[in-house]
Amino acid sequence: MNLIGPRVREIRESKGWTQDELATRCNLLGWSISRGTLGKIEARVRRITDAEVALLAKALEVDVSELFREER
Repeated sequence: MNLIGPRVREIRESKGWTQDELATRCNLLGWSISRGTLGKIEARVRRITDAEVALLAKALEVDVSELFREER
């Protein structure tokens, strides 16, 4: 399980992005991730490394600390 999955989804949706769009942004940063894997992260099914958290934050255009904020 991971702590940030629901927050990733919340931020992504607030930007009006699909999972495909976020996966593409991650791929452009050098992290080869599929839409399906991103879905597993958001659903807390897949664990995520520190390096991946940093890449997700960069792709989402937020500070890493934003990913650990409580769900609203």
